[in-house]
Amino acid sequence: MDLLEALILGLVQGITEFLPISSSGHLRIAAALLGQDLDPDLTFDIMVHFGTLFSVFVYFREKLADLLRSVARILKSPVYCFQNWDNDYALRFNVYVVASMIPAAVAGFTIREFVETAFANPIAISAMFMVTGTLLYATKFYGMGEKGLTLKNTFLVGIAQAAALLPGISRSGITISVAVFLGIRRNDIADFTFIMMIPVIIGMTLNDMLKIQVEGLPEGMLWPLVIGFFTAAISGYFALKYLIILFKSKGIHYFSWYCWAIGLFGLIYFGLYLS
Repeated sequence: MDLLEALILGLVQGITEFLPISSSGHLRIAAALLGQDLDPDLTFDIMVHFGTLFSVFVYFREKLADLLRSVARILKSPVYCFQNWDNDYALRFNVYVVASMIPAAVAGFTIREFVETAFANPIAISAMFMVTGTLLYATKFYGMGEKGLTLKNTFLVGIAQAAALLPGISRSGITISVAVFLGIRRNDIADFTFIMMIPVIIGMTLNDMLKIQVEGLPEGMLWPLVIGFFTAAISGYFALKYLIILFKSKGIHYFSWYCWAIGLFGLIYFGLYLS
């Protein structure tokens, strides 16, 4: 992998991890267009995922600090949960994040490899882009939402996150869409759907790290990894920032046209031109 490819793929990962247009689908479509293996270099994939995680930590640093202080209070006194459930929002938020993790954790440890292998070809990925676009467009017909977070609706959003194992199904797109369908308030959606991704992305990344044996970096990979990390981190931060602004003010249905365009292009190019 040369430096230009690392820059392009890092930029693709950073922008598409948070925009509702599927990072995994874009990385694989980009790899196919660049003539690379559809299963990207695992070490590079791990590094750019750490880059996008870093951008989430920076953007939500104050919110995450409150959540960590809540965890400390819980660990110090487990009965605190029962005594302060109604008046400690950070406590409830932490519990909701745990509830949302369950479906993704189960899917990740049971069917992840099967799903990613079965849907690894660019035609299937293109079809999933069409599905993502349809979900995004459907949000146009829903209002701003009036419901708060609950164990039930956060668990349902977690099921939606598990479906994002399919390349071409956007994690942010499907979780935000389902949360909108459930009538959750947009301010709550914006915080919850991105923070809930943190433990899942960490878990998937650590699981991938177990698959590789660290015997030193391959020759010539140091600078591509560095460039991939910082490109993904910087572009991811701004993508996250402006997506939240757009979602709270106007919604995310505008991205449906882009997903449909990518999906249609992929179906035509990979299905007809290369067949």
